[in-house]
Amino acid sequence: MKLRYILTLLALLPAATACFKLDKDPEGVLSTNNPFRSTGEIQNYVNQFYETGVRTQDFAMGGGAHIAGYDTYSDNMAASAVVNRLNGGMSIGNATSLGAYTRIRNVNFLLCNKDNCDKTGNYSQLIGEAYFFRAWYYYQLLRDYGGVAIVKEPLDPNLEAMQVGRDSRTAVTDFILSDLNEAISLLNEQSSAATMRIHRDVARALKSEVALFEGTWEKYHKAKNDAFYDKTVTDAKIKEYLQTAADAAEEVMKRNVWAVHNTGNVNNDYRIVFQTTNLDNNKEVLWYKRYDGDQVGNNVDRYLNKGGGGVGVTSSLVNDYLTIDGKPYLKADREAAQTVYGDELKPTVRDPRLAQTVAMPGQVMRPDMTDGLPAPPLFAEGHHHNTTGFAILKHVQIDYTGNLEAEYKGATPAIQVRYADVLLNYAEALAELDGAANATKIISALQPLRDRVGMPAVDFDREYNTESDYPFKSLDKYIQAVRRERRVEQALEGRRFYDIARWAAADILLVNWTPQGALYTGSNLPTLRENYSELVYDQASGNNFFLTGSPSDTKRYIVPIPPGTLSGGYQFRLDRDYLLPFQQRLITLTANKWEQNPGW
Repeated sequence: MKLRYILTLLALLPAATACFKLDKDPEGVLSTNNPFRSTGEIQNYVNQFYETGVRTQDFAMGGGAHIAGYDTYSDNMAASAVVNRLNGGMSIGNATSLGAYTRIRNVNFLLCNKDNCDKTGNYSQLIGEAYFFRAWYYYQLLRDYGGVAIVKEPLDPNLEAMQVGRDSRTAVTDFILSDLNEAISLLNEQSSAATMRIHRDVARALKSEVALFEGTWEKYHKAKNDAFYDKTVTDAKIKEYLQTAADAAEEVMKRNVWAVHNTGNVNNDYRIVFQTTNLDNNKEVLWYKRYDGDQVGNNVDRYLNKGGGGVGVTSSLVNDYLTIDGKPYLKADREAAQTVYGDELKPTVRDPRLAQTVAMPGQVMRPDMTDGLPAPPLFAEGHHHNTTGFAILKHVQIDYTGNLEAEYKGATPAIQVRYADVLLNYAEALAELDGAANATKIISALQPLRDRVGMPAVDFDREYNTESDYPFKSLDKYIQAVRRERRVEQALEGRRFYDIARWAAADILLVNWTPQGALYTGSNLPTLRENYSELVYDQASGNNFFLTGSPSDTKRYIVPIPPGTLSGGYQFRLDRDYLLPFQQRLITLTANKWEQNPGW
């Protein structure tokens, strides 16, 4: 049975409990006292992790969740509702159960019984997958909660066994890297994503990501001397993580089997990757989850195919793309271009990835949209509403002939690992280690991303943005360049919040920040759709549309969130909101061996 159909059957099973219960029977327990006697049994058991051990859990806050919508938890996208985590609006009552431990226990059940099986056939591959998924589940816990309990066995149901304390961030990270090293030693080497199963380079890519995440988390939180870094960590350990990130990425690069997708079409090669249903033979994609729109589907096209999705791209993201000649797009140039809607997006003016991420005026979004989208549906209700005036194009299958209106009938692929991710990890790790000494290697690593869209090679001096309103104006020029490249290359892929968190950058990117969209008053945007006459603003009541400033201002920008609900911008709490809280019952269950996270 092909993997995607197995995943379909698994998706129909009742959802796993999200409770933190180390005494819960493992799911998929076989009806025998001696489980996993064959590799077939192991494979059937491991398949469950392909449903939960991925980045794409539909469905949250419009746009297609982790495929296309999770960047609402960042400065890249905005919905019309306040994001509580960004606004300091969460409480202990919002704490959720640690469902990852249910999955970890299920993996541990396999690993503790794996020797029952003859070690033939694809045994090593399957056990490697198990180690990978255990590393993945711990990585999710590390990112959201910091140090947690390292559990290697399916614990017996007794109180003493459940009373395990939290391990440090460093211990958890080292455990994750150890599991990934074990996975790398066992997994098959592959040269395509056709099997849709984990392979050695996927584990190497995750190893690079984890090491980069923790190396930068410790470096920047330690520099601010806040409550979120491991107080025992040394500069040598941080450097070790960064070097591990670079080395793991380089191992993938040295195989010379993966490549950034590039046919020479600078205005389409970037976007096409994210709309292609079958990526089996695309050399950029190391691992992905395939949807056929029939038995297995998602809602990405349903939400985005008219330019809405209940979300919109922010001006913060739009402004960060370089000009076509590789320079910062400065404020004076931006303001001049904004008077004609779409001019600031043009691929003849800006990095062509922008026009492949945000829809240009006239962009066709679906097969029956013969005249193209003149401007986003700011007036629409429900899931076709656009909040900022900048519509998402990336992830939209503009020629999709499936059911565009029904739920879970879309076929937008859920890409898990791209070769571009590996190159970005490598470049950032080198910049963090010593940008000046590694400048040539960084330029070379990022060159394929630039070549694909016809952009000039990285030039750290030419690209350095020191304008007073640029958040990273004080950063080292090498680090600034790789952070910008990461942002635009991975835009709307659900990674931005964790980048902000590991850089300890919420103080300059989120605190007091108000999401903003396109220029409305002072541009031709109000004339582009007759439906804009339905927009009501600057009234005593009944507003359905909001702008910056006051009626007398000559330039006013779209504000996606009603100002009355976000007065003064986002109020992210720097002493608390980098990590999520634990439920009080977990602390009680472990006899107070688990300390609550800082600030909660």
